[in-house]
Amino acid sequence: MGAKTSCNKTGLPREKLLEFGVSSLTDVELLALFLRTGARNMNVMTMASLLLEKFGSLSRLLSADYSQFKDVKGIGAAKYTQLNAIAELARRNYISRGVEELTLKNPDNVREFIQSQLTTEEREIFMVIFVDNQHRIIKHKPMFSGTLNHVEVHPREIVREAMKSNAAAIILAHNHPSGRAEPSKADRAITERIVSACLFMEIRVLDHLVIGRGEYVSFAERGWI
Repeated sequence: MGAKTSCNKTGLPREKLLEFGVSSLTDVELLALFLRTGARNMNVMTMASLLLEKFGSLSRLLSADYSQFKDVKGIGAAKYTQLNAIAELARRNYISRGVEELTLKNPDNVREFIQSQLTTEEREIFMVIFVDNQHRIIKHKPMFSGTLNHVEVHPREIVREAMKSNAAAIILAHNHPSGRAEPSKADRAITERIVSACLFMEIRVLDHLVIGRGEYVSFAERGWI
């Protein structure tokens, strides 16, 4: 009988994690670890692969409503709550780390933080991140809240808060609970009003992020700011 060999990179996710570290796992393998079990005639790796294929990404999967799983074999209330708990755990991790750990040198982290705060909100929330002249983030604040598809924003209040915080620049963000991140004409109009109000006080608006379910739109990336 030959000696027992260590697991290789094609082994089970748990063994692979223990030998090579968590960063060695694919999205499918990570998801399979959380799901733990599959369904009748379907192992957990196959289930994880099918889920990612159906939703397109981990972000879309973890922000999906329960109703979106009704046609997915093997996903009942128990597994849905597991997935929901993973998403909430990630959101709370961002909160516990604190916004002070974020830096404008890593815009992906800033975007992920904003998504973690706004994606699951059931009404529109308008958030502002305040930044000093060294590009360090001072604080973030949800400044206005509204309904499912509307939030009333007051530019002067944003300027007032920026001045009170000694902010040299700000990042705007709000969510679309409907799921589609595409900015409306009203979104573009209020952004222009905020930019104008801030310009008068020499405060820069670096970006406006619109957050949907598993998607986002950056005004800066589109050249609108």
